[in-house]
Amino acid sequence: MPRIKVDVAENPIFQTIIPVRITDLNYGNHLGNDSLLSIIHEARVQFLYSLGYSEQNFAGVGLIMADVAIEYKSQGYYADQLKVSIGVKDISRVGFDITYSITKSENGREIIVAKAKTGMVTFDYSLNKVIELPATFLEKLP
Repeated sequence: MPRIKVDVAENPIFQTIIPVRITDLNYGNHLGNDSLLSIIHEARVQFLYSLGYSEQNFAGVGLIMADVAIEYKSQGYYADQLKVSIGVKDISRVGFDITYSITKSENGREIIVAKAKTGMVTFDYSLNKVIELPATFLEKLP
């Protein structure tokens, strides 16, 4: 069976550190897949906030996640400090992909825990429809 391969942006434009909490562990005593998705969500919100946006107010429109892909590379454990590096790719008329490289430091080496991508679509909740990507977002990207 072919496996998902996630291509992350080569030049991240935002980074944050998010620790693995005890509640993030699953019955295998490592970072659960549901918790990794929550960590990605937290990193995305921090990224948007750094640009002056939120998911509810993205330059006057909303953002919805249309899809997600996660490629697991190694395990995360309690108290690991996960560095989440974010990039933006595949910008279209109504959305874009946010990519995430999630790493941790182990014995002086940077280990990839996972690579992920979320497909984001701009949405007008009052009209209940997909809407064009605000130009102001593109202006804020490096």
